[in-house]
Amino acid sequence: MAWIWQHRNWPQFIYHIEDFKEYELKFFENAGMLYGSLQHVDENEQQALKVDLMSDEAYKTSEIEGELLNRDSIQSSIRRQLGLQVDHRRVEPAEQGIAEMMVDLYHNYDSPLDKKRLCLWHEMLTNGRRDLGDIGRYRTHDDPMQVVSGPIGRSVVHFEAPPSKMVPEQMETYIVWFNNSNKGKTNHLPALIRSAVAHLYFECIHPFEDGNGRIGRAISEKSLSQSLGKPTLIALSHAILDQKKSYYEALERNNRDLDISDWIAYFCEMVMKAQLFTQQSINFVIEKGKFYKRLGDQLNERQAKVIERIFKEGVKGFDGGLSSKNYQAISGAPSATATRDLARLVEIGAFIKTGELKGSRYYLNIKS
Repeated sequence: MAWIWQHRNWPQFIYHIEDFKEYELKFFENAGMLYGSLQHVDENEQQALKVDLMSDEAYKTSEIEGELLNRDSIQSSIRRQLGLQVDHRRVEPAEQGIAEMMVDLYHNYDSPLDKKRLCLWHEMLTNGRRDLGDIGRYRTHDDPMQVVSGPIGRSVVHFEAPPSKMVPEQMETYIVWFNNSNKGKTNHLPALIRSAVAHLYFECIHPFEDGNGRIGRAISEKSLSQSLGKPTLIALSHAILDQKKSYYEALERNNRDLDISDWIAYFCEMVMKAQLFTQQSINFVIEKGKFYKRLGDQLNERQAKVIERIFKEGVKGFDGGLSSKNYQAISGAPSATATRDLARLVEIGAFIKTGELKGSRYYLNIKS
């Protein structure tokens, strides 16, 4: 069976716009709620939230590819590039590169896509790499560009991209399609369909030696931002990573046939989940502000330190809740002091307690 790019009508993808109309309406409704919620967050907290979301997206899009980076270093680099106060930690090339790409995406979402920007992103992503022949340019090697799994001798080819000699022409066509499918353009497409097609189309060409997944997801976010007229800041990679296997299965199911309805439906679901996570993150920041307004002046130094640490964990908090030993480790308090502090936090309504004795666990008393 031929690969999708070998079809005579490539890249004329097949789908029905009407099938995704409800997703489209929900996307814009959710976006309106997100930006409305942000109005209840002060400017400093908005900046912090922006950095958190961008850092998380940078970390998660790398993790999808099996690359585990240092989240704090990514965040420090993003803060520096946004002109915010930072520590002076040394940031490794990989963290610096993905952070640079995310900030460039944030600042230049509304600019047309071109080869120069794509190659710049690739150069950022491969910062410090010595194992690639082509950095900051399309691949040129003669070997087939394949997505393969399994041991040598029994490997499975999940996909094979066009030969390198075809890439420049394929990408020129892709870039024209992307820019002409933007809102207000000749071949305008609905927001979610355009973003979904942009990702799959790019992955089918696989123009770079490495980094195609991360760049493809960045293009999807650029597309959504252009549709909204502002940066989305949605947790797309966060949603995809939660169901990483399904993501690769969806890509594989749609790399041979021009009918990509299945992929678009999958992608729409991921965007919905990404918007939900971002809404939860905004709500969390709002609840954090209410928490400190209500209880901030009742906390001693140890309690304040522990609570600040819990808030740093974000929406999900500590896995399994805060234990007395956790409290001691963070605050430096002896056992008896920790017991009194925790009891007081429950008394004033800062914590909710579950369990008893060594099984006691404590959770922030905020709306989930």
